[in-house]
Amino acid sequence: MTDLDPDHDPAAEAELTQQWRALLARHAATSCAIDRELGEAYGLGVSEFELLERLWEFEQGKRTGDARAQVVAGTVHLSQSAFSRLVARLEKAGLVQRSLCEADRRGIYITLTGEGRERYLKARPVHRRILAETLGE
Repeated sequence: MTDLDPDHDPAAEAELTQQWRALLARHAATSCAIDRELGEAYGLGVSEFELLERLWEFEQGKRTGDARAQVVAGTVHLSQSAFSRLVARLEKAGLVQRSLCEADRRGIYITLTGEGRERYLKARPVHRRILAETLGE
């Protein structure tokens, strides 16, 4: 990758800046739409939905490994403390549960509850519609 020097290639820098701003605008539009619609209908924001989806993928065998907190945390784009708070909120809402790993008492598994699975599956079509509307060409 080459370093861009605005003094030598201002057009390339302007193009990159424009692409970055367009990406931010798409992300903001998509995130706001997801937060609004899933929040109103299902009480889920972007992060809540993403965690439920990752756990569902682990359940379905669509992700390798197990659903240990450390593994799941690596699949979402949150800091460790934000991830811990998210899990605590979803656990309090009855959508996920934490349990100790029998083989390694230091490990903690995170799994969907029946209610969490049901809420995810109901919200998923709305999420996909929003993605199609905001990200479709």
